[in-house]
Amino acid sequence: MPIEISVAAPAYNEAANIAAAVTEWRDYLERHPEVAAWEIVVCDDGSSDGTGRILRELQTGCPRLTVVTFARNRGAGAAIAAAIAATRLEWVVLLDSDGQFPIANLDAFIGRIQAGGVLALSGARIRKADSLPYRWGSAASGAVSNLLHRTRYRDFNSIFKVVHGPLFRALPLESAGMNCSTEITARVAELGHTWTELPIEHRERGGGSRRLAVLARRARPGAVRGLPRAAALAAAPRRAARA
Repeated sequence: MPIEISVAAPAYNEAANIAAAVTEWRDYLERHPEVAAWEIVVCDDGSSDGTGRILRELQTGCPRLTVVTFARNRGAGAAIAAAIAATRLEWVVLLDSDGQFPIANLDAFIGRIQAGGVLALSGARIRKADSLPYRWGSAASGAVSNLLHRTRYRDFNSIFKVVHGPLFRALPLESAGMNCSTEITARVAELGHTWTELPIEHRERGGGSRRLAVLARRARPGAVRGLPRAAALAAAPRRAARA
Protein backbone atom coordinates (compact mmCIF):
# COMPACT_ATOMS: atom_id res chain seq x y z
CA MET A 1 0.00 0.00 0.00
CA PRO A 2 1.38 3.47 -0.88
CA ILE A 3 2.50 5.57 2.07
CA GLU A 4 2.21 9.25 2.99
CA ILE A 5 5.49 11.11 3.31
CA SER A 6 6.51 14.48 4.73
CA VAL A 7 10.01 15.72 3.99
CA ALA A 8 11.39 17.93 6.77
CA ALA A 9 14.63 19.90 6.34
CA PRO A 10 16.53 22.82 7.88
CA ALA A 11 18.15 25.44 5.65
CA TYR A 12 20.68 28.10 6.55
CA ASN A 13 22.35 30.15 3.81
CA GLU A 14 21.72 27.42 1.24
CA ALA A 15 20.99 29.72 -1.72
CA ALA A 16 23.43 27.71 -3.83
CA ASN A 17 21.66 24.41 -3.12
CA ILE A 18 18.06 24.86 -2.01
CA ALA A 19 16.38 25.11 -5.42
CA ALA A 20 18.05 21.94 -6.70
CA ALA A 21 17.29 20.11 -3.45
CA VAL A 22 13.60 21.00 -3.33
CA THR A 23 13.19 20.24 -7.04
CA GLU A 24 14.83 16.82 -6.58
CA TRP A 25 12.55 16.03 -3.63
CA ARG A 26 9.41 17.18 -5.46
CA ASP A 27 10.19 15.21 -8.61
CA TYR A 28 10.91 12.05 -6.64
CA LEU A 29 7.75 12.27 -4.53
CA GLU A 30 5.53 13.12 -7.50
CA ARG A 31 6.75 10.20 -9.59
CA HIS A 32 7.18 7.42 -7.03
CA PRO A 33 4.37 4.86 -7.45
CA GLU A 34 4.45 3.93 -3.74
CA VAL A 35 4.07 7.51 -2.47
CA ALA A 36 0.51 8.70 -1.95
CA ALA A 37 0.10 12.09 -0.27
CA TRP A 38 3.29 14.08 0.24
CA GLU A 39 4.55 17.45 1.42
CA ILE A 40 7.86 19.27 1.91
CA VAL A 41 8.56 21.43 4.97
CA VAL A 42 11.70 23.57 5.07
CA CYS A 43 12.68 25.79 7.99
CA ASP A 44 14.72 28.81 6.89
CA ASP A 45 16.99 29.35 9.88
CA GLY A 46 17.41 33.12 9.56
CA SER A 47 19.35 32.95 6.28
CA SER A 48 20.98 36.12 4.97
CA ASP A 49 21.86 34.98 1.44
CA GLY A 50 18.49 34.82 -0.29
CA THR A 51 17.51 31.30 0.77
CA GLY A 52 14.14 32.57 2.03
CA ARG A 53 13.40 34.40 -1.21
CA ILE A 54 14.24 31.32 -3.28
CA LEU A 55 11.98 29.16 -1.10
CA ARG A 56 9.07 31.57 -1.55
CA GLU A 57 9.60 31.51 -5.31
CA LEU A 58 9.66 27.70 -5.27
CA GLN A 59 6.26 27.65 -3.59
CA THR A 60 4.73 28.99 -6.82
CA GLY A 61 5.61 25.80 -8.66
CA CYS A 62 5.32 23.55 -5.62
CA PRO A 63 2.21 24.37 -3.56
CA ARG A 64 2.96 21.40 -1.29
CA LEU A 65 6.07 23.21 -0.04
CA THR A 66 5.66 24.80 3.40
CA VAL A 67 8.25 27.30 4.58
CA VAL A 68 8.84 28.00 8.27
CA THR A 69 10.87 31.17 8.76
CA PHE A 70 13.06 32.22 11.69
CA ALA A 71 13.72 35.96 11.96
CA ARG A 72 17.23 35.19 13.23
CA ASN A 73 19.58 32.25 13.13
CA ARG A 74 18.69 29.83 15.94
CA GLY A 75 20.79 26.83 14.99
CA ALA A 76 20.29 23.61 13.04
CA GLY A 77 18.63 21.79 15.93
CA ALA A 78 15.95 24.43 16.38
CA ALA A 79 15.31 24.49 12.62
CA ILE A 80 15.04 20.70 12.48
CA ALA A 81 12.59 20.65 15.39
CA ALA A 82 10.45 23.38 13.79
CA ALA A 83 10.36 21.61 10.42
CA ILE A 84 9.36 18.30 12.03
CA ALA A 85 6.67 20.00 14.12
CA ALA A 86 5.11 21.54 11.00
CA THR A 87 4.70 18.19 9.21
CA ARG A 88 1.30 16.50 9.01
CA LEU A 89 1.62 13.14 7.29
CA GLU A 90 2.12 9.57 8.49
CA TRP A 91 5.86 9.25 7.85
CA VAL A 92 8.50 11.98 8.17
CA VAL A 93 11.78 11.93 6.27
CA LEU A 94 14.49 14.16 7.74
CA LEU A 95 16.98 15.51 5.20
CA ASP A 96 19.46 18.36 4.96
CA SER A 97 19.24 21.05 2.30
CA ASP A 98 22.83 20.87 1.11
CA GLY A 99 22.24 18.05 -1.37
CA GLN A 100 24.40 15.46 0.40
CA PHE A 101 21.59 12.96 0.96
CA PRO A 102 19.86 11.89 -2.29
CA ILE A 103 16.16 11.36 -1.69
CA ALA A 104 16.41 8.28 -3.92
CA ASN A 105 17.83 6.59 -0.82
CA LEU A 106 14.17 6.34 0.20
CA ASP A 107 13.52 3.46 -2.20
CA ALA A 108 14.73 0.82 0.26
CA PHE A 109 13.08 2.56 3.21
CA ILE A 110 9.66 2.57 1.58
CA GLY A 111 9.84 -1.15 0.98
CA ARG A 112 10.91 -1.76 4.58
CA ILE A 113 8.05 0.36 5.93
CA GLN A 114 5.54 -1.49 3.78
CA ALA A 115 6.84 -4.79 5.17
CA GLY A 116 5.70 -3.59 8.60
CA GLY A 117 7.08 -3.79 12.13
CA VAL A 118 9.16 -0.60 12.13
CA LEU A 119 8.67 2.91 13.51
CA ALA A 120 12.15 4.42 13.19
CA LEU A 121 14.65 3.94 10.39
CA SER A 122 18.03 5.59 9.88
CA GLY A 123 20.39 5.83 6.94
CA ALA A 124 23.89 4.49 7.52
CA ARG A 125 26.38 6.27 5.26
CA ILE A 126 28.57 3.65 3.61
CA ARG A 127 31.10 6.25 2.46
CA LYS A 128 30.96 9.67 4.09
CA ALA A 129 31.70 12.42 1.58
CA ASP A 130 32.98 14.81 4.25
CA SER A 131 36.40 16.20 5.08
CA LEU A 132 38.66 14.21 7.39
CA PRO A 133 37.98 16.39 10.48
CA TYR A 134 34.23 15.93 10.06
CA ARG A 135 34.59 12.19 9.57
CA TRP A 136 36.81 11.94 12.64
CA GLY A 137 34.40 13.96 14.77
CA SER A 138 31.41 11.93 13.63
CA ALA A 139 33.21 8.64 14.30
CA ALA A 140 34.30 9.73 17.77
CA SER A 141 30.84 11.01 18.67
CA GLY A 142 29.19 7.85 17.36
CA ALA A 143 31.57 5.62 19.31
CA VAL A 144 30.86 7.47 22.57
CA SER A 145 27.13 7.42 21.90
CA ASN A 146 27.11 3.68 21.23
CA LEU A 147 29.18 3.08 24.36
CA LEU A 148 26.80 5.05 26.55
CA HIS A 149 23.72 3.41 25.08
CA ARG A 150 25.18 -0.09 24.68
CA THR A 151 24.13 -0.06 21.05
CA ARG A 152 26.00 -0.92 17.89
CA TYR A 153 24.62 1.54 15.37
CA ARG A 154 26.85 2.02 12.38
CA ASP A 155 25.94 5.71 11.91
CA PHE A 156 24.57 7.10 15.18
CA ASN A 157 24.78 10.71 13.94
CA SER A 158 23.18 10.38 10.51
CA ILE A 159 20.59 13.06 9.79
CA PHE A 160 18.84 10.83 7.24
CA LYS A 161 15.93 9.55 9.33
CA VAL A 162 12.55 8.10 8.43
CA VAL A 163 10.26 8.05 11.46
CA HIS A 164 6.56 7.47 12.05
CA GLY A 165 5.06 10.95 12.16
CA PRO A 166 3.29 10.82 15.56
CA LEU A 167 6.48 9.54 17.20
CA PHE A 168 8.73 12.09 15.50
CA ARG A 169 6.48 15.04 16.29
CA ALA A 170 6.27 14.01 19.96
CA LEU A 171 10.04 13.95 20.58
CA PRO A 172 11.15 16.63 23.08
CA LEU A 173 14.14 17.92 21.13
CA GLU A 174 16.42 20.38 22.93
CA SER A 175 19.65 20.62 20.93
CA ALA A 176 20.15 23.91 19.16
CA GLY A 177 23.15 22.91 17.09
CA MET A 178 24.13 20.29 14.54
CA ASN A 179 24.16 17.53 17.17
CA CYS A 180 20.37 17.35 16.90
CA SER A 181 20.61 14.22 14.75
CA THR A 182 22.52 12.54 17.59
CA GLU A 183 19.83 13.60 20.04
CA ILE A 184 17.08 12.20 17.81
CA THR A 185 18.76 8.79 17.79
CA ALA A 186 19.10 8.90 21.58
CA ARG A 187 15.56 10.14 22.22
CA VAL A 188 13.96 7.37 20.20
CA ALA A 189 16.13 4.78 21.96
CA GLU A 190 15.14 6.31 25.29
CA LEU A 191 11.52 5.56 24.47
CA GLY A 192 12.40 1.91 23.99
CA HIS A 193 12.35 1.79 20.20
CA THR A 194 15.04 0.16 18.07
CA TRP A 195 16.38 1.90 14.99
CA THR A 196 16.48 -0.06 11.77
CA GLU A 197 19.55 0.98 9.79
CA LEU A 198 19.75 0.77 6.02
CA PRO A 199 22.78 1.69 3.88
CA ILE A 200 22.55 5.00 2.01
CA GLU A 201 24.53 7.05 -0.47
CA HIS A 202 26.20 10.22 0.82
CA ARG A 203 27.57 12.71 -1.69
CA GLU A 204 29.54 15.95 -1.59
CA ARG A 205 27.83 19.28 -1.07
CA GLY A 206 26.29 20.82 -4.15
CA GLY A 207 27.71 24.28 -3.39
CA GLY A 208 28.20 26.92 -0.73
CA SER A 209 30.13 26.46 2.49
CA ARG A 210 29.24 24.09 5.28
CA ARG A 211 28.36 25.39 8.73
CA LEU A 212 31.15 24.57 11.17
CA ALA A 213 30.30 22.46 14.19
CA VAL A 214 32.53 21.85 17.14
CA LEU A 215 32.78 18.12 16.53
CA ALA A 216 35.37 17.50 19.21
CA ARG A 217 32.87 18.79 21.79
CA ARG A 218 30.25 16.41 20.40
CA ALA A 219 32.57 13.49 21.10
CA ARG A 220 32.80 14.22 24.86
CA PRO A 221 29.94 12.66 26.85
CA GLY A 222 29.79 15.56 29.29
CA ALA A 223 29.29 18.07 26.48
CA VAL A 224 26.89 16.26 24.17
CA ARG A 225 23.47 17.82 24.70
CA GLY A 226 22.01 15.32 22.26
CA LEU A 227 22.39 12.43 24.71
CA PRO A 228 19.48 12.87 27.15
CA ARG A 229 19.54 10.85 30.36
CA ALA A 230 22.64 8.95 29.26
CA ALA A 231 23.00 6.97 32.47
CA ALA A 232 19.48 5.60 32.23
CA LEU A 233 19.94 4.78 28.58
CA ALA A 234 23.20 2.99 29.19
CA ALA A 235 21.42 0.60 31.54
CA ALA A 236 19.14 -0.62 28.75
CA PRO A 237 21.14 -2.57 26.13
CA ARG A 238 19.82 -2.29 22.60
CA ARG A 239 21.18 -3.43 19.28
CA ALA A 240 20.58 -2.13 15.82
CA ALA A 241 18.07 -4.04 13.72
CA ARG A 242 19.58 -4.68 10.32
CA ALA A 243 17.49 -5.50 7.31
